[in-house]
Amino acid sequence: MRNKVLFCLLFIFTVTTDQASKLAVDSFFHIHDSRNIIGNFLRLTYIKNPGAAFGINFGNPKVMLAVTILVTVMLLYMFLSGKLNPGTMIGRASMVMILGGAVGNLIDRIRMGEVIDFIDMGFGRYRWPVYNLADVYVTVGVIILMITLVFFSESSNEVDN
Repeated sequence: MRNKVLFCLLFIFTVTTDQASKLAVDSFFHIHDSRNIIGNFLRLTYIKNPGAAFGINFGNPKVMLAVTILVTVMLLYMFLSGKLNPGTMIGRASMVMILGGAVGNLIDRIRMGEVIDFIDMGFGRYRWPVYNLADVYVTVGVIILMITLVFFSESSNEVDN
C-alpha cells in the first residue's frame, strides 16, 4: 500500500511540475522569447510544438493527439494490469515517470493541439531541439527502465547463473 501511495505522489509530482512550468513560461514569455540561464548553454525559449518529443513531426496534430492517447492508454493498461512489470521498485517508479510525462504532454495536446516546449540547450548554433519537463521525465524514465531491465531483472539474473 505504501508503494502505491509513493507511486501516486510521483505521478502527481511529474504531471504537476510539467504543467506548472509550462503555465509559468506561457504567463511570463511571449512566443519565441528566449532568455539565457547559463550563458548560451542553457536558455529558456518559448515555442509551441505540434510534433512529437524533441521536435519530431509525424504530420497532422490530430494524428499526434490520437497516437499520444493510444500510447498513453496502452502503457497505463499494461502497467496497471501487470503485463508490463519491471520487477523492481525503481523500475516501477521509472514507469510512473514515463506515464507522468506522457500525461503532461497529453494535457497540452488536448487543451491546445500542441505542446509547450522551453528548455533550450547547446553550444552556439549547435542546439538540441527545445523540450519540456515531460520530455525529461519520459527520457529519464526510459533510461532508468532500460538499466533496470538489463541489470536487475530476474531474467538477467538467470543468464548470470
